[in-house]
Amino acid sequence: VQLQASGGGLVQAGGSLRLSCRASGSVFRLNSMGWYRQASGKQRELVANIDRGTMLIKGSTEYADSVKGRFTISENSDANTVYLQMNNLKPEDTAVYYCHADISTDGPYDYGKVFWGKGTLVTVSS
Repeated sequence: VQLQASGGGLVQAGGSLRLSCRASGSVFRLNSMGWYRQASGKQRELVANIDRGTMLIKGSTEYADSVKGRFTISENSDANTVYLQMNNLKPEDTAVYYCHADISTDGPYDYGKVFWGKGTLVTVSS
C-alpha cells in the first residue's frame, strides 16, 4: 500500500490550499484516513481524520481545535482519496503535513495496519 500526497506549497496568511492523499495497492478496506502535521521543533499532531466506522460503530470526523472552522476534511471513497481543504491559513499552520491511514489489506478479518505517506510542506507567510 502506498499513500500519495500532494498539494502543499507556499501561501500568504489568509490564503487557501487543498491537500489530497490517495491510497493505492492492496486496499481491501479503508478504515480511517486523515492528516497529521509536524512543525519544526514540535511533535507530530493530528490535524483531521475521517473514521469510517463499522457496521456496529458509526463513522466520525475529528479535527484539532486549532483548525476547526478553517479546515475541512472530505473523501472520495471510490477513489480511496481524502482531501484537506485549508482556508484562512495562519503562519502557525506552517508544517510538514503527513497523510495517515488505517487500512485492511488481507480481507474482512484484518483489523488494519497503519500507513504513512511522505510529507508535503505547507508554508504560510505573514
